Order: sequence, then structure tokens, then C-alpha cells
Amino acid sequence: MKRILIFCLISFFVFSGCAWFETKEEKPAQELASIGMDDFKSGNYRKAIESFEKLRDWYPFSKFAILAELKIADAYYCLKEYEDAIFAYEEFENLHPNNEAIPYVIYRIGLCYFDQVSTPDRDQSSAEKAKSTFIRLIKQFPRDKYAHMGKAYIKKCNKSLAEAVFGVGLHYYKSKHYKGALARFKSVISDYPDAGVHYKVLQYIAQCEALIKENNK
Repeated sequence: MKRILIFCLISFFVFSGCAWFETKEEKPAQELASIGMDDFKSGNYRKAIESFEKLRDWYPFSKFAILAELKIADAYYCLKEYEDAIFAYEEFENLHPNNEAIPYVIYRIGLCYFDQVSTPDRDQSSAEKAKSTFIRLIKQFPRDKYAHMGKAYIKKCNKSLAEAVFGVGLHYYKSKHYKGALARFKSVISDYPDAGVHYKVLQYIAQCEALIKENNK
């Protein structure tokens, strides 16, 4: 009886193991890459991630493995799951620092942060991170097309950051804390010279200086 039981258990593991390997072999790396790309192009990002993760895990030394790592990050970005996307992009950069796709990867990290930028009256940490990422891209790859594209986003980040500082200054101004307001308005001019908000800021600077002078009489 024991021999029969042992034989059954061995048979179960052998045949189930064979089925597992057979299932794996039924989808070689190239096929998984093709399935993943088809799902990605169709907007089925979850399924695409599933195929690309299998490809990455089953065939880590395949020429398609790098593609899988990159498309996993892209799929998370398209799903607006920015933390997962940033992690995947950064992991790709760490594993393949000399890959030709690195400018694109840094650019997409910047976009992950930029897409989370809120209104000027909210926390601006995403704008700061996006700006620093695009600056890093320009420093590392000044002639790359993605660096050129990143410059436009730096301007947008500066505008959001400038509006945030202006908002703080306006709050001080309305509270009649004119020295505090003046300091914020001046910092907008010095820190964000190309933000496109100078005209209204200069008006408030003039008003603050006049009010401070009047209060000191």
C-alpha cells in the first residue's frame, strides 16, 4: 500500500512538472514579447505586464528581456501607477546604465513626477522632483532629443513653483504682513526668472514697498 502511495505521489510530481515545463516551452521568449507588445498596443496593460514579467523571469538572458523590463515600466506609466513606473524605470537604469534607452528612461521618470503636479496651492514636491529629473537629463545627455523635450517641462515646473510662491506671498499681503510678502514676491523674480508671472509680481512688489515705507513713517 505504501509503495502504491509513493508511486502515485512521484507520478503526480513528475507529470505535473512536465506539464509546467511544457507550458513554459509552449511560449518562447519571442512569442511572449509579441503577445506583450500586442496587448500593450491594444491598451491591455495588465495583460502586457503579465507577459513581460514572464519573459523577464523565465528568460533573463534573452535579447527580449531588456525590452520586457522597459515595457513593464511603460505599462505602469500608462496605467498612471506612477510609483511602480518610477521603480521600474529606475531599476532599468541601474541594471543597464549604458543602454541607448537611458535618455528616454530618465525623461519618463520626469513625466511620472510631472503628471502628479497639482495646483499651485497644493504641495509642489512633484514639481521639484520633475524639474530636477529633467535637469539631470539635460546635463547627462545635452544633445539628445529627450533632453530638448525636457526643457519645455522645466519651464512648466518653474511656472507651477513660481505660482505657488506667489500664492504664499499673496497670503502674507492680504494678512498685511508686507515684509514677508515682499520677500516671497522677490524670490519669484530671482528664483524663477522665466516663469511668465513677473508682471503681476512686480506690481505687488511696488505695493509692498510703498506700504512698508508708509508704515515706517
